[in-house]
Amino acid sequence: MTKPIVLQLGDDVRWNHDMYRAFQDTFDIRRSYTMTRPEFIHTLKEKGFGDFFGIYRPFWNTGGEMGRWDEELISLLPKSCKIYASAGAGFDWVDTNSLARKGILYCNSASACTESVADAAIWLIISTFRQFSWSSVAARSIDSYQFTDAARNIGAIARNPNGHTLGIIGFGQIGRRVAEKAFLAFGMKVIYNDIIQMTQEVEQRTQATYHKDIGTLLATSDCVVLAAPFTGEVLLDTALLMKMKQGSRLVNIARGKLVHEEALVKALESGAISAAGLDVHQSEPYVHPRLAELKNVEVTCHTAGASLDSHMGFERLGMKNIISFYDTGKAISPVNGHLISGSAGVL
Repeated sequence: MTKPIVLQLGDDVRWNHDMYRAFQDTFDIRRSYTMTRPEFIHTLKEKGFGDFFGIYRPFWNTGGEMGRWDEELISLLPKSCKIYASAGAGFDWVDTNSLARKGILYCNSASACTESVADAAIWLIISTFRQFSWSSVAARSIDSYQFTDAARNIGAIARNPNGHTLGIIGFGQIGRRVAEKAFLAFGMKVIYNDIIQMTQEVEQRTQATYHKDIGTLLATSDCVVLAAPFTGEVLLDTALLMKMKQGSRLVNIARGKLVHEEALVKALESGAISAAGLDVHQSEPYVHPRLAELKNVEVTCHTAGASLDSHMGFERLGMKNIISFYDTGKAISPVNGHLISGSAGVL
């Protein structure tokens, strides 16, 4: 019996070798390796990969050489393709609506990096309250004046997170895990905004309070964490940034394009927002120069989810999604199942 074909994008599997061998026993693995977009389009048109059942992308930093997965690419996928399982939590690089219209289920790997991203969010929260970025930059300058300036002045503005209100925009797996860590470690009061209200059981874990209106959450929070997916539009524009509580803080571990960076710079320079922690940026790999210069801003290189644990989990969960869907018609972490007519949904 002919095995169904799975198209693997990018590098070889590095860690889950036993699982991959079993994966190969079930599927005929075809590879794209590091094809450019023109090469990839040509191969799809020529049916060079065959009539593949699924697409497997085990790493977020390889297998993406063909660029954005838009209608141009998706329209070329064979009718036999039913599932696309990829590393990473974000999916702004792939048009999940177009995939759904073609009957293809897209699965991300958010659960595999949840712990790493949540840890990074906690670190950025602490940094914005305690002004650790200012202190670190001053120490690394090896300049006695900067060292003394930080040592003398940070204490007058730094605060402990304990007891403050943490507002989380996007209460999915990552947002909820950030809430749990902040609630248990710091005793922070958790409020959240999402397209739907969570169950009472979920809310009780952190005594979280739902805010349907994002404006009331911004006005109430001492620190706001962005953990929502990017859907194509700026979320925190000038008007909403102005609604933030005076002197509050902003942490972004989601996507840089969710925030209007020029408006954020103005809010930070005016003191309307006291500090920011940004792992993601609007024009990556470029960081806004003014944000990089400000003492009250911590910037990192989109590494919140970057850990060996995450990478191992991405490999594993991608294979699990494809195997589960093939065996049962249900995937573990579908993103666009609700858009596909007759979709069996989540396992």
